[in-house]
Amino acid sequence: MANVKAKMILDKNYQIAKVDERIYGSFIEHLGRAVYGGIYEPGHPEADEQGFRKDVIDLVKELQVPIVRYPGGNMVSAYNWEDGVGPKEDRPRRLELAWRTIETNEVGTNEFADWAKKVGAEVMMAVNLGTRGIDAARNFIEYTNHPGGTYWSDLRRSHGYEQPHNIKTWCLGNEMDGSWQIGHKTAHEYGRIAQETGKAMKLVDPTIELVACGSSSSGMPTFPEYEATTLDLAYDHLDFISLHQYYGNRSNDPANFLAKNLDMDHFIKTVISTCDYIKAKKRSKKSINLSFDEWNVWYHSNQADREIEPWSIAPPQLEDHYNFEDALLVGSMLITFLQHADRVKMAAMAQLVNVIAPIMTENNGRAWKQTIFYPYMHTSVFGRGISLKPILTTPKYDSKDFTDVPYVDSAAVYNEENEEVTIFLVNKHLESSMPIDIDLRSFEDYKLVEHIELVNDDLKAVNTADHQAVAPQSNKDSKLDNGVLSANLAKTSWNVIRLKKS
Repeated sequence: MANVKAKMILDKNYQIAKVDERIYGSFIEHLGRAVYGGIYEPGHPEADEQGFRKDVIDLVKELQVPIVRYPGGNMVSAYNWEDGVGPKEDRPRRLELAWRTIETNEVGTNEFADWAKKVGAEVMMAVNLGTRGIDAARNFIEYTNHPGGTYWSDLRRSHGYEQPHNIKTWCLGNEMDGSWQIGHKTAHEYGRIAQETGKAMKLVDPTIELVACGSSSSGMPTFPEYEATTLDLAYDHLDFISLHQYYGNRSNDPANFLAKNLDMDHFIKTVISTCDYIKAKKRSKKSINLSFDEWNVWYHSNQADREIEPWSIAPPQLEDHYNFEDALLVGSMLITFLQHADRVKMAAMAQLVNVIAPIMTENNGRAWKQTIFYPYMHTSVFGRGISLKPILTTPKYDSKDFTDVPYVDSAAVYNEENEEVTIFLVNKHLESSMPIDIDLRSFEDYKLVEHIELVNDDLKAVNTADHQAVAPQSNKDSKLDNGVLSANLAKTSWNVIRLKKS
């Protein structure tokens, strides 16, 4: 394809919204080696005094993860939070039914709150609305958030935590629309229990924000009616509705795979429309925002997971080894969040360590960065500020499932306080680089700081503990002259262009 070229105008006045840093959140579930062998491994040479791996803590800090969802996920729908508090020697071992393993409960609420502090993150806690409900949830938040002088808050103090954890974000169950969920509920059943549980929790602590379950994916037969019914019943006590979506490339069709963020974009727009319809129906002044609290590429490990023996402790489950094309789609998904910064206010890459994760570890061994680590890190570190609306002209293509797919995806964030602008770009063209001219005349006196790129001729290249085949490098050819930035986006590349006022 000859003479392909893109153009962009970026103006500081074309603003979408301030980016809520919580869109760079993640997720740790009691699943596979996410906790045991991931964040926690007492016998490891790098373990701290609580048994948490310091090498993993350092990598999580590098990502600057602001909030982490916990403890599930599917497992929360049969989880008794009381099993994970108090003296470790007294904690019961349980059959964990969602993933058919043994849960030792060696790590629970207090330990996880400690770990979150070590990495500089808040906790997004989930309550069990599968096998439990209002009573367990109101006791749980009393345990975590009430200062003292009551049964559950004093129990926390007796466990060595004098001060409350003050967890301010709570998920009302997980994927309750899914037939695989223990305690699966119809939309009406779920909406009622979410309303009453949310009411009780906010009576204990009125300062919390609550996330209701939306559809487990945009492909669910009940989507978006599940959202509409849930919101209709529970609107008054809700602040967010959740979205979950995973993508794979089972047919080995890279052009179609790299277009799948268009599906995510459609999903987001449909949920926004549903929220606003219920808002109008109720004559409410409150808008419900979106929490995209499970998202990633997930398909590589499906066959291996079918071969795992049941009832083992922390087996290697959902351990996708990500390749270069996965990193490109992850970059486009992050760009999609920034394009919807006015309504997507939280998100959680599922998950953080070992389980469909940017960080991998060896038991008693090394930790390393998967390919998807880098776009996640770049957006988290450089994507804080105001999301701008680029005016982009780009060639397009058609794929198996999509038409008019832009070859270039783009988002830009303006950090006014630091006088910085960062432009995120993905070139999806499988064969050709993409020259781009970016009109930056509204950013007078800004200088080009760097152009970071992620490139590899092999879309299937993976990172291992021994070799980082996919890692950022510097593109030295970009130039800023008279307010126009000229860059060349390598074929199938992730790009971060940073500017700062001189």
